[in-house]
Amino acid sequence: MRRVVFNQKGGVGKSSIACNLAAISAAKGQPTLVIDLDPQGNSTHYLSGQPAQALEGSMFDFFEQSLTLGGGRKSIAELVHPTPFENLYVLAAHPELESLEAKLESRYKIYKLKEALDGLSETYPEIWIDTPPALNFFSRSALIAAEKCLIPFDCDAFSRQALYSLQDAIDELKADHNEGLEIEGIVVNQFNAQARLPRQLIEELKSEGHPVLPVHLATSVKMRESHQVSKPLHHYAPKHKLTQQFRDLYELLHA
Repeated sequence: MRRVVFNQKGGVGKSSIACNLAAISAAKGQPTLVIDLDPQGNSTHYLSGQPAQALEGSMFDFFEQSLTLGGGRKSIAELVHPTPFENLYVLAAHPELESLEAKLESRYKIYKLKEALDGLSETYPEIWIDTPPALNFFSRSALIAAEKCLIPFDCDAFSRQALYSLQDAIDELKADHNEGLEIEGIVVNQFNAQARLPRQLIEELKSEGHPVLPVHLATSVKMRESHQVSKPLHHYAPKHKLTQQFRDLYELLHA
């Protein structure tokens, strides 16, 4: 199964959600791959413990090769890096990804990622794709390559407005490029159950027919701590409430 975690708004927890769900998948014995398409490289650093540019071989190399002809090319499988966690692998981002975007757009390389992942799905039954906070070439490539999409939502009015335009953009992309893409649900993140506004926003979204998932991820300092030590919560704080919420979300998605 290939899932993309996407929202055009930054700071909503895309990398945290992709990496923590992937870590749970790997801990269950599934060879699991995280693909980091955000030049900031947060998922890469979170899972490998190293800055994206420190790893030899990245998604920059994959896309750069798609623009050139000749020998010496590496397959996408050769660019995969193991992480310190069993069954968990990463295709690293790179700060220079953005420098390729205009050329990739002009030469219509939008299906290259899908073609490559078609060949990786047998090796990695679960693939999670982290995206930049923009509907750009890399995000669209991910949405075309994926089977399902999770949308993080952090319970504020700006996120709500962004959600409407986001769903319109995904619907258009589905119609033009990937009819099988399913919006699996909206993941409420950084949820404060004691505050009135988050509860009100969630109820309003539900009443409008948006697919808000019933598991909400709480705000917790443990998440920031796990980023600091480059350990997903399943390994860093296995008994914490937020860790259990991620497990509940994973089980919901795989029910």
